[in-house]
Amino acid sequence: MIRLSGLKLPLDHPAEAMPAAICTRLGIEAYELRGHSLVRRGNDARRRSAILLVYTMDVDVVDEAAVLARFANDHDVRPTPDTSYKFVTHAPDGWQGQRPVVIGAGPCGLFAGLILAQMGFKPIILDRGKVVRERTKDTWGLWRRGELNPDSNVQFGEGGAGTFSDGKLYCRVKDPRFLGRKVLEEFVAAGAPDDILWEAHPHIGTFRLVTMVEAMRRQIEALGGEYRWQHRVDDVVLERQGDGAQKLRGVVLHDGSVIESDHVVLAVGHSARPTFEMLHARGVHIEPKPFSIGVRIEHPQSWVDRARYGKCAGHPDLGAAAYSLAHHCANGRTVYSFCMCPGGRVVAATSEEGRVVTNGMSQYSRAEFNANSGLVVGIDPATDYPDGPLAGIALQRHWESLAYQAGGSSYWAPGQTVGDFLARRPSTQLGEVVPSYKPGVTPTDLSLCLPDYVIEAFHEALPAFGRQIAHYDHPDAVMTGVETRTSSPIRITRGKDYQSLNVAGLYPAGEGAGYAGGILSAAIDGIKVAEAVALQLTAAG
Repeated sequence: MIRLSGLKLPLDHPAEAMPAAICTRLGIEAYELRGHSLVRRGNDARRRSAILLVYTMDVDVVDEAAVLARFANDHDVRPTPDTSYKFVTHAPDGWQGQRPVVIGAGPCGLFAGLILAQMGFKPIILDRGKVVRERTKDTWGLWRRGELNPDSNVQFGEGGAGTFSDGKLYCRVKDPRFLGRKVLEEFVAAGAPDDILWEAHPHIGTFRLVTMVEAMRRQIEALGGEYRWQHRVDDVVLERQGDGAQKLRGVVLHDGSVIESDHVVLAVGHSARPTFEMLHARGVHIEPKPFSIGVRIEHPQSWVDRARYGKCAGHPDLGAAAYSLAHHCANGRTVYSFCMCPGGRVVAATSEEGRVVTNGMSQYSRAEFNANSGLVVGIDPATDYPDGPLAGIALQRHWESLAYQAGGSSYWAPGQTVGDFLARRPSTQLGEVVPSYKPGVTPTDLSLCLPDYVIEAFHEALPAFGRQIAHYDHPDAVMTGVETRTSSPIRITRGKDYQSLNVAGLYPAGEGAGYAGGILSAAIDGIKVAEAVALQLTAAG
């Protein structure tokens, strides 16, 4: 098979146009094309008057060797790669060794647990939160009634933070082993729509993610894995070796009980602040990491659709339009869009009392009225929080607490129209754009809960973005604060064997450990760490 990339056809092209385009591109006759299948489809909307669909196809031809030789220097024509997943090892028959422990049931922990279970190692998966159905009720308790459960919310519980998100399944990490394909195939097997296998920017949406994580939990349990909900890990058991190095021997739960294990995957997500503090106090090597802070900005989805697709807005092959923006400011900061959610809503995402945090989510249909995106500014520990590994957490908490106060100290979020923001005046009422954040938005002045350098950067970037996307800086667009948890503010540094640099047996993983940024990359990291654990377990015998 030949993988043919970058094949462009007009929107609304007939089905018969595909084989003709393949033959023209490869310089072959129709009889030489024996078959073709879709690998990926995206779009090229740079010319709104002539939007193109862009395909990657797997092609079966009569003389594959001749075609590949003719296009030897063309990176868009190459042999179809083997994307099947291959297990690095399996537990021996009748294996009765010590079970590995996975802390966290988000995307990283889910796939670490799944791969370990599929290899026969019967992992124990711990999570401080609840099963996804109960967790959903607790999350709605904050959104509808302003009642926060610190252990069961957008951040904690089955599925992790990714469950209450747009469910985006693409990332920019290098993936030479096609582990991302393994993730997508497992999601489809668990009930995801099969278009995630070929859409250039696949997503699932919250409601489908709920049923999928339940299905994957059942598979893990059927393979001998075990979930333990509402089991918060408060400490680790460390043993000093003869050479002075430390070895992990188990974890201590909030009720004082101990689970013994020499192989613990730490997949706690980017908001497990007490865990980070505990590990730092126990001497586990942690370093500060850059992240970003800002707001969520909302526009009617119809504005974005028209700006991106012109007269083709609403076409079923295009769906709700997304965007990606970046601007380098005179003050040395970079403002960029983050986690853009077409046809979605802004959600309350705090996990700590007395703080306000925003995030964005969409359903699979992406059919809600507003588009929203993080509008954030990159920050760096050397400049912005130089006071140790946990200084980024302190900075997050500072601005989240001020956002809580600015919103009225009731989990309402502070909001400001773009017009008022650019005029440097507080908002007293909102305009045409109705914010989607629940339990509610308090019109105010966002300078009360954001650093001065962020405010100044936004003043420069918003008009620049308005020149790229019509109405982006419309006076009635709404900014809701604050977005502080774009990624983990720390990295729990690990070696090539995926273990902590100074605590053997501890495997930092995923977004919380600073090694991923989103559902797909976290899941891929979970697979890699599970493989490392499995190889250690089989080597130990």
